[in-house]
Amino acid sequence: MNSRTAVIIGAGPAGLTAAYEMATRTDIHPIVIEQSSIVGGLSRTYRFGGNRIDVGPHRFFSKSDRVLDWWYRFLPRVSPENSTSDQVMLIRSRKTRILFEGCLYDYPISLSAKTLRQLGARRILRIGMSYVRSLIRPRKPQITLEDFFINRFGYELYRTFFKSYTEKVWGMECRKIDAEWGAQRVKGLDIPKAILHFARHCICRNRSDDSETSLIEQFLYPKLGAGQMWETVAACAEQAGAEILLNHKVTRVRIDGSRVVDVDVANDQDGSVRTISADIVLSSMAVSDLIRAMSPPPAQEIRDIAENLPYRDTIIVAILLKKLKLSNQTAAGDISDNWIYLQDRDLKATRMQICNNMSPYLVADPANILVGFEYSCSEKDEIWSQSDEQIASFATKELAAANILDAQDIIELHVMKIPRTYPAYWGSYAKFPIIREAIDQIENLFPIGRNGMHKYNNQDHSMLTAMASVDLIIGGQSGKSEIWQVNAQDDYHEAKN
Repeated sequence: MNSRTAVIIGAGPAGLTAAYEMATRTDIHPIVIEQSSIVGGLSRTYRFGGNRIDVGPHRFFSKSDRVLDWWYRFLPRVSPENSTSDQVMLIRSRKTRILFEGCLYDYPISLSAKTLRQLGARRILRIGMSYVRSLIRPRKPQITLEDFFINRFGYELYRTFFKSYTEKVWGMECRKIDAEWGAQRVKGLDIPKAILHFARHCICRNRSDDSETSLIEQFLYPKLGAGQMWETVAACAEQAGAEILLNHKVTRVRIDGSRVVDVDVANDQDGSVRTISADIVLSSMAVSDLIRAMSPPPAQEIRDIAENLPYRDTIIVAILLKKLKLSNQTAAGDISDNWIYLQDRDLKATRMQICNNMSPYLVADPANILVGFEYSCSEKDEIWSQSDEQIASFATKELAAANILDAQDIIELHVMKIPRTYPAYWGSYAKFPIIREAIDQIENLFPIGRNGMHKYNNQDHSMLTAMASVDLIIGGQSGKSEIWQVNAQDDYHEAKN
């Protein structure tokens, strides 16, 4: 019998990585608590009518050999033409563009003749001059996200391609968001590196091993959706001895001194509550929920900070179409983008993922096209409280008005609400180090993943936080600094989502 029990909160990439690592490398019995009915967390895949769609597009790309080797253990990589098995990851070409003022621009903005023609000589000149000004007289101190973008790209490029989109996604003016967000997400990308990448691309196509995240040209993707990876990992973890409880929610985390001693777990289906003794707890649940569940409750200051940590939520409108049109510029069959950023402020949707171009196997009938339109909001916003029918009607009208689709071409439509997709960097976030210190003082509590650390981690970062935690547990260490260092280095970059 296992000598110790580890309670792992959340069956997303972090939680399932921890469960598998724990089950295969230790004699500790992992019990995973997942509130949803399916595994995968923010990397899960929804199914309807033989079709599949992710919670946002996911590129499987990492500069960590440990992560890549881990992925290949479950789903080997193949080229699409050799994908006779379903248990594989496809090698996909990456194409991402920006829809702005009725035109499709390469993302990141390239120096192609088409881009220069679309922007026009006058705007190009303004972009160049404002960039030079930012080099000569950068904003100091760099406090806000607006400061960060202007210092990195110049005011004109910021105003054209960053400001309105970022404010749509975050529901907050860039001048009110901490510059740390930019350092976290954009990292080393700037205009000189984009120019260098463009020059390399002209000389040697498909060279992406040393590129910034936003510049990679190929990525891996599970044949049946991002969630396929985590469904496979979950099955393997269970075979190795892990226990996964779906439709269960942690309602209390009882602490005695400097250790968690047990957790209360509620069954969402029958309302029953079970108490699980815990030698170790790894938590990827939202920090605000974790602090709220602690018994006895921590100091009032810590509770106040946790209650005011900001999050952004996402609504995805999945639309199965006969065809897709984009400003009548091209036929639907010529749209090869994996996803497109919807830049215009008047358009409430922020991004569209084209599932056929992530994997053709996501769509039951290849004659149709499956597109997911994302709306960024907060639970307090009016759109979040609307019915699925109201949201679907609104989305259909605005997307038709933007000439992205024709309502008469819609075959099927589904609405998905995903809370807390993005931990945000304003509000009480400036005081987050106080919460971090409080969590670190609990010896057997390890924060992992995106929401578990209130840090904009992607799935490979989330996996690495879980791996680091298991390494520390195996080594008998209670310090958490190695976990917090994941995704802190400026030279480490990963894929969107």
